[in-house]
Amino acid sequence: MGPATTSFSRTDPSLGGAMRLYAAAARLLDSLQPLFALALRLYVARVFFNSGLIKIGNWTGTLGLFQNEFHVPLLPPNVAAVLGTSAELGLPVFLALGLGTRAAALALFIFNIVAVISYPGLSDAGLKDHMIWGTMLLVTIFYGPGKIAVDEWLRRRYTA
Repeated sequence: MGPATTSFSRTDPSLGGAMRLYAAAARLLDSLQPLFALALRLYVARVFFNSGLIKIGNWTGTLGLFQNEFHVPLLPPNVAAVLGTSAELGLPVFLALGLGTRAAALALFIFNIVAVISYPGLSDAGLKDHMIWGTMLLVTIFYGPGKIAVDEWLRRRYTA
């Protein structure tokens, strides 16, 4: 005799009910995907935008941080401060709107890596935060902005 096998009939009520329940749950999650994608974009955008607001709110302090704490490779501290603050204020707007979303997410992902590399005093909790933000940005890069985005509106409007 061969190995014991269990076969399920298409008419097996327990399996059919479980599959219908699973399919209904999957449809519900699929319908919520655009809201999840939007929430993800808005959360990450808020984190970076708020950081930029803090920097621009105390520019003297920001310049001091870039001169003494943040050591951005290849850039003078003043240039790094301007570019970093500009990135934190500009890129999140694109991310939140869903305009050029993947490019904005990629730029913020790279910015996030540079921030971690540039600050040797980053705590374990801070590193964890940066890893979470980076992962959220990767989700947006690979899966796109979702249906609630200017990119999606433009795609529908200008493609067949």
